[in-house]
Amino acid sequence: MHRELYTMHATNFFVPSFLMAIKDNTEESFRNMMSEPSPGVFTFEMLQPRFCELLLSEVENFEKWVRETKFRIMRPNTMNKYGAVLDDFGMETMLEKLMEDFIRPISRVFFSEVGGSTLDSHHGFIVEYGMDRDVDLGFHVDDSEVTLNVCLGKQFSGGELFFRGVRCDKHVNTETQPEEILDYSHVPGNAILHRGRHRHGARATTSGHRINLLLWCRSSVFRELKKYQKDFSSWCGECQREKKERQQQSVAAIKLELLKWEGEAAS
Repeated sequence: MHRELYTMHATNFFVPSFLMAIKDNTEESFRNMMSEPSPGVFTFEMLQPRFCELLLSEVENFEKWVRETKFRIMRPNTMNKYGAVLDDFGMETMLEKLMEDFIRPISRVFFSEVGGSTLDSHHGFIVEYGMDRDVDLGFHVDDSEVTLNVCLGKQFSGGELFFRGVRCDKHVNTETQPEEILDYSHVPGNAILHRGRHRHGARATTSGHRINLLLWCRSSVFRELKKYQKDFSSWCGECQREKKERQQQSVAAIKLELLKWEGEAAS
């Protein structure tokens, strides 16, 4: 219905501050248009209201067609019962360009240790929340290296995201440290960008209808290398704590040995 959605029209899609930052393509330009409310979680204005309206309208038309034809479609993931995979109705090329030209430059700067500079595939989808839709979303990690989550609208209350620290497979169920706690309230047109391994969930949408665009960005290079790694302290919060603890114990043991040696030498 809205053909302009299927190819990348950057000036029609994005707000000027986002386009300017991408054009300059420096850490400074990215930081100027972003907030970082918690380490590794970035929020910024991204989509123009008109683009959000067109995409919502396109999704509604697609869902209407699905209902009328009783066509079976794949839902976004194992957790969301409502929504649609955008790649399945022709948006794959546009989303690929979104990842390559707009998300990968940012990820190269802020998420290099999880394959941010080698993102090479994506899974793009819409999720829907409301009283007659999915209400909330449990605590989980994404099947991505980097996740882009943009609120499209509509009118709603509740639905806050809660973040609880980045974890590798081994530590995914470990407890959260106080400094890792972040709650984020969605604003239509605004994006949140984070590592896929950043544990998070969504609180109940208490009224209205909330619809979000998600882009899971993946790196085949990072996934291959990860198979042979044992130390993830460059990005896993718990691995970092364990490493720090080992270093402190090692320093303490050396100090003890020195004191012992000095004592023996004195006697």
